[in-house]
Amino acid sequence: MVPDLLVLSAVFLVSLTSIFILVSSDWRHCIAALALQYTGVFILVYISWPVEMAIVKMVAGWMAGAILGTAMYSGSDIWKKPEHSLKFGPIFRILSAIIIALAVTSLVLSSENWLLQISMPIKWGSFILISIGLLQLSLSSHPLRVIIGLLTALSGFEILYAAIEVSLLVTGLLAGVNLGLALVGAYLLLAPTMESSQ
Repeated sequence: MVPDLLVLSAVFLVSLTSIFILVSSDWRHCIAALALQYTGVFILVYISWPVEMAIVKMVAGWMAGAILGTAMYSGSDIWKKPEHSLKFGPIFRILSAIIIALAVTSLVLSSENWLLQISMPIKWGSFILISIGLLQLSLSSHPLRVIIGLLTALSGFEILYAAIEVSLLVTGLLAGVNLGLALVGAYLLLAPTMESSQ
């Protein structure tokens, strides 16, 4: 059994890292925060699944972050400019995250009627990740931010799914989806470099 303090700290960690990724303009900080976020995802999945299956989520997330980091480091300079990645300022992004947090609060408190078997911290963690990931997708067209937004939203879904079903096959499939998204993101980041070298 996972201690309540550890569960609450994991919810706080995924919330803090997802908002930090939303606001940060440096790609290195975003990837480091993504790695920390997957640590929180591991703890929230570990509530429902055996440790071996929960570690798969964390390792797949870390590998996706490593793929994206390598692609950013090796990629074109046009993606590395901080001002290119943030169309909206940090104040707007923080206000958007606050509005999303209010919507998530309403959703979590009203979900007692239709999500009875899922504990409250799992609902908080998963709904925050899904909503902040979708917000990240809607605010940027930068390939790194889009892929991180997809990975964040998928992490929230994985936490919710883990509380409902224990399936080894789906665990492997979702880990493959994480790595596939990272590879697509790496291709999009490296495509301008490949075009200029030909």
